[in-house]
Amino acid sequence: MELPVIQLGRREPQPILFDKIGIVGLGLIGGSIALAARQLWPTALVIGVDNKDVLETAMRLHAIDVAADDLIVLAEADVVILAAPVKQNIALLAELDENVRQPAIVTDTGSTKREILAAARDLPPRFTFIGGHPLAGAARGGLEHARADLFMDRPWLITSTGDRASAAADKLSAFVRALGAKPRAIDAEAHDRLVAFLSHLPQLTASALMRVVGDAVGAEGLTLAGRGLADTTRLASSPPEIWKDIAATNADELAVALDSLIELLQELRADLTGGDRLAEVFEDARRWRERLTPPK
Repeated sequence: MELPVIQLGRREPQPILFDKIGIVGLGLIGGSIALAARQLWPTALVIGVDNKDVLETAMRLHAIDVAADDLIVLAEADVVILAAPVKQNIALLAELDENVRQPAIVTDTGSTKREILAAARDLPPRFTFIGGHPLAGAARGGLEHARADLFMDRPWLITSTGDRASAAADKLSAFVRALGAKPRAIDAEAHDRLVAFLSHLPQLTASALMRVVGDAVGAEGLTLAGRGLADTTRLASSPPEIWKDIAATNADELAVALDSLIELLQELRADLTGGDRLAEVFEDARRWRERLTPPK
C-alpha cells in the first residue's frame, strides 16, 4: 500500500539559499527538512542518502529529488546535513572528503555537540562545519512521522567555532529560519549541559518510569491507567538506538542530571510519612511548570 503524500504546513517558495541540499538520514528530522525544502525551494535539488527501503518511501512522499545509498551522490552538494544518529554522524565526517568534491557547509541535527565538533576539526579546509540541533520532534521517529511544519516556531541551536565559520553560520541560520525555526547561537559545552536537563533527563526518566510501572502492573493493570500516566510517559515510545548514542556522547552531563533527580527522589522517599519535603517539591514544581511554554 502506498503512503500518502504529506502536505502539512505548505508554504510559499522562498529565495534559494542552496542549489543542492544533501541530507544523510531520512528519519523524522531529516525527512521533515526534506519535505520543507521541497516546498520552499522547488528549483533546488534535494538529495537523500539512506537505505533503499527508506529511499523508496521518500520518493513516494516526494520528499527528495535524488536518492542513493552511497555518499558519492553528494559530490556537488553545497550543504550537507547529517541527520543520522549521533555516532553515525561523527563517523560520516571522515567519509566526506572522498565523496563531496566542492566547498560545502556541513551541519548536523544531533542532540550532543562536543564530540562532533571535535571530530569536525579534521575536515579539509573546503568544508565549514556548523553544529545544529533543532529542538523539535515527536514521540515516534521515522520518515512516516515527518512533517514539513515540524520546525515551525521551534528553537534551532547553532554551534560554531572560529571566525571562518561566521558567514556559514549566518547562511545556515537563514536556512533554518526559512524552515520556520528560530536559530540561536550556543557553545558546545553549554549546549550539552542544557540539553542534558531539558531533553536527555526527561527521556530517560519517562522510559524508566514506564518500565517500572509496566513491570509492576502488567498489561491488564495498564488498562486502568488514566491520562496522567499516558501524558507523563509519552517519550517512552522513542527508539533506543538513537538514545544510546546520545547517552554515550553526553554521559558526564547526563550523569549530573540523573544524580540530581535521584537525590530528590531519595529525599521524597525519606519523607513519605511526613510530607513536608513533598509539599515543597510540589510547590516548586508547580511554579516552574507555570513558566514552561510547551510547543503548540
